[in-house]
Amino acid sequence: MTPGAKLSRYSQWGIQMLTLLKKFAANEDGATAIEYGLIAALIAVVVISAVTLVGTNLSTTFTTISGNLK
Repeated sequence: MTPGAKLSRYSQWGIQMLTLLKKFAANEDGATAIEYGLIAALIAVVVISAVTLVGTNLSTTFTTISGNLK
C-alpha cells in the first residue's frame, strides 16, 4: 500500500466525520425536547402554587365556618 493511499483513506474518513458533525450540530430535536421540558416545569410550578394558595384559603374558610358553628 502506498503512503498516498493511506492519506486518501484518512482524508475520506475525515470528510465523513465532518459530515456527521455538521449533521449533529444542525439537529435541533434535543433542543426542542428541552424547551418542552422547561415549559412543562413552568406549568407545574404555576399549578402547584395555585393549588397551595387555594388550599390555604379553603382551609381558612373551613376553620372560620367550623368556629361559627360551635
